[in-house]
Amino acid sequence: QVQLRESGGGQVRAGGSLTLSCAAAGRTFSDYAMGWFRQVPGQAREFVAAVSRAGLRTHYADSVKGRFTISRNNNENTVVLQMRRLKPEDTAVYFCAADYTVTGATPTEGYDAWGQGTQVTVFS
Repeated sequence: QVQLRESGGGQVRAGGSLTLSCAAAGRTFSDYAMGWFRQVPGQAREFVAAVSRAGLRTHYADSVKGRFTISRNNNENTVVLQMRRLKPEDTAVYFCAADYTVTGATPTEGYDAWGQGTQVTVFS
C-alpha cells in the first residue's frame, strides 16, 4: 500500500493563495490516480480534484473549478494542489488520496489510500 503525507496547510486571508503538497512512498507512484478531498467537522468528505496516472487528465469539483489546479510529478512522487482566490467556505481538512488503477481515469471515489490530512483555514 502506498503511504501519503500532506504538507502546506495553514491560514490565509480570503482571496489569497495556498499550495498543498503530498509525498508518496512505498509503491510505484505512477500506478495510482491521485486525488484531493476535504472535510469539515460533522460533514462528509468531499471530492476536490483528481489527476490521472500520467498526469494527462484532471477533474475538479464545480466549487473549485477555475481556482484550484492539481498536478503531479511522477519522478518525485508528489502531487500538488494549487489553491487561488480562496474563500472562507474552502476551510477544511484537506486529504491526499491514491487510487490504484490501470486506466487513465480521474476518480471521484473509491480511493485505496489516504494521508492524515492538513488543515486549511481561510479567514475573511
